[in-house]
Amino acid sequence: MPHFEYTAVNEAGARVTGALEAENEAAALRVLGERRLLPVAVQPKGGGPAGAPPKKRRVKGADLGMCYGQLADLLGAGVPLLRALDSLVKSTPNPNLRELLREIRAAVADGKSLTETLRQWPEVFPPLHTAMIQAGERAAFMEEVLRSLAGFIERFEELRGKVMGALIYPALLVGLGSLVMFLALMFFVPKFEPLLANAHKPLPSQLMFGLSHLVRGYWYLVIGGLAAVGVAVWRAVQNPVLRVKLERWQLKIPVVGMALRLLAITRFCRILGTMLANGVPLLAALKISQGATGSNILAANIAAAAEAVRDGKRLSEPLLASQFIPDQILAMIAVAEESNNLDKVLVQIADTVERRTNRQVDQAVRLVEPAILCLVAGGIGFLALGLLLPIFTMASALGSK
Repeated sequence: MPHFEYTAVNEAGARVTGALEAENEAAALRVLGERRLLPVAVQPKGGGPAGAPPKKRRVKGADLGMCYGQLADLLGAGVPLLRALDSLVKSTPNPNLRELLREIRAAVADGKSLTETLRQWPEVFPPLHTAMIQAGERAAFMEEVLRSLAGFIERFEELRGKVMGALIYPALLVGLGSLVMFLALMFFVPKFEPLLANAHKPLPSQLMFGLSHLVRGYWYLVIGGLAAVGVAVWRAVQNPVLRVKLERWQLKIPVVGMALRLLAITRFCRILGTMLANGVPLLAALKISQGATGSNILAANIAAAAEAVRDGKRLSEPLLASQFIPDQILAMIAVAEESNNLDKVLVQIADTVERRTNRQVDQAVRLVEPAILCLVAGGIGFLALGLLLPIFTMASALGSK
């Protein structure tokens, strides 16, 4: 049985230290409570971890949202938490989520709170979820919190699916266009090279045959070079300074920039409003929403706003100075602060801005698609021009004789 070292305070207020044997940390805390000791710190003997760390899990957002909704229904029907978790384990079709629920049920049965248990898997339960569940546990409205989380995940997945679905067709065009160009330079263009060996080659033709030689003779270097460029760009994007510069450039693109801005604002308003509606304090909610907007610029503005709120200012004042959020939305936030219903107004703003975001995404896609088609057509036109110009030159020379 594991040994634990503890520091606690007895009934006389004196600090005491010692060691005890227990199955786990929760059991050690119960033993200290039976001894009428208030624990200050409990850790495995030697400072090591208490048993093996929990196995990392991956669960889709849609499955997690459905799980929250089902758990809310069970708790709303008066089913105790442990029995509700047992029911979810039996009815969940996803094997990964089922195993995770078993581990959560075992930890809760050992005396841990649901919030403390969920924090062991931050890759599945982000701080947004655990903060709301903790507020629900403290104020005894867990059912409402879980329903809010289920609705939040559903709307978030719907918006993400809308954006990803809009990007599929442009990405498919880019991929197919690049593949056609590569195959043409690799196999199609070389068939014309012997026929046009003695013909005068204008600059487009020279470039085309040069690219064909490069692709055929050093295709492995071309692929390696493209991969190296991709890795270099990915590493550069990981740099916070370069990420902010790249985002500032993206926001200046017509239509696309506005779509990205509205997407970040929608996330911020929905996350902050949902957390405030479920009892999470404003400063904690701002800290969590800061890292969940998907925008580095807005995250920096939220951090500055949190410091201003800590100093006693209203939320709308520092956000107005940032000039990232439109004035109409800030006016609604300011009025909501005056009327003390910021949580409801933020969710309403998120619904309104989400509809506008969908329109902006549609407009951006309608602009991107013809631009990509023009690039693909330009590549095919370059190949055709490179092949036809020498032929026209030969025909003109023959006709003049």
